[in-house]
Amino acid sequence: MKKILLLSVFVIFFYSCIPIRIAPNIKDYKITKGKRFKRGLPKKTVFVFEDPKDADEFYNYINTKFHLEDYYVDTEVPFTIKNDRYYFSFYEVEIPTKTINLIPLVVDGIISQTTEMDPMLEDVHSSRIGNWYIAMEVFSNTEKDCLKEGSISRDVVLAYLRNLKQEYISTHNYNEVVFKN
Repeated sequence: MKKILLLSVFVIFFYSCIPIRIAPNIKDYKITKGKRFKRGLPKKTVFVFEDPKDADEFYNYINTKFHLEDYYVDTEVPFTIKNDRYYFSFYEVEIPTKTINLIPLVVDGIISQTTEMDPMLEDVHSSRIGNWYIAMEVFSNTEKDCLKEGSISRDVVLAYLRNLKQEYISTHNYNEVVFKN
C-alpha cells in the first residue's frame, strides 16, 4: 500500500506543472483600478474584458465605428450619451499564464549530471500562454474618472460600454458597424 501511494505521489509530482502566474478569468467584464489590474495602466478606474479576437481587432473596430481615420484611435475617442460628451481611451493588455514544467527540468538535470552535455530541453522548462484584455477608461470635461464609484455618470457610461463590448464581440465585418450607427 505504501509503495502504491509513494508511486502515485511521485507520478503526480513528476507529471505536473507549477503555475507561477495565472491570468484572470473574466466572464463578462470587470471594473477595477487600472494599476491594480496591470502595471502600466493608469490609476483611474477601468472597464476590462477579455479579447477573444486577434491583435488590433479592437483598434480596427473603433476606427471604423467612430470614423476616426487612424487619428487618436486609442486615446480620447469621443462619444455622446444623452447630449453629454464623453471620451474613452483603451489599452490592449496581455497577461500571460506562466508555469514551470517539471519533466524537462528533471530530465535535463539527470542528463547534465550523467554526461557533459548542455541542457537539451531548456526551451520547455517553462511555458507561457497569453491572455489578451481590453481595458477602457472614460472621462469627460466635467469628470476625470467617469467609472469610479460614486460618479454621477457611471451608470449610463457602464451601459454604453457593455453595449459597445457586445457589439465588438458579435461583429465580424466592421463595415457593418457603420450601418448600425
